[in-house]
Amino acid sequence: MARVLIADDEESMRVMVARAIALDGHDIVTAQDGAEALEILNDKGAFDLLLTDIKMPIMDGIALALAAAQQFPGLTIVLMTGFADQRERASGLDAIVSDVIRKPFSVAEIRAAVAKALAGRS
Repeated sequence: MARVLIADDEESMRVMVARAIALDGHDIVTAQDGAEALEILNDKGAFDLLLTDIKMPIMDGIALALAAAQQFPGLTIVLMTGFADQRERASGLDAIVSDVIRKPFSVAEIRAAVAKALAGRS
């Protein structure tokens, strides 16, 4: 299955998403902010999917997506947000972001979004 890196500053959301995606057999690594996620990408590399919240301290998900896309051009990126203004910020990133998922979402919805993103990998 796929290696998925999840970045979200809310522990309960990180744990829920990790458990949901693990149900499909994916190898999961988590980070509590964008800076930690970028460090993990640089140290461990070879992820199939980056699933990141947009609004996080230290480095937000958009800055993370831009850095990750530049350093790892084959990485599929999916953003998550509960804020309409953050969705608007992400709208110009169509070239590097596979999808933007609106919070709150159900376990079934996040699993479907991840499956769709991974299926769309070239």
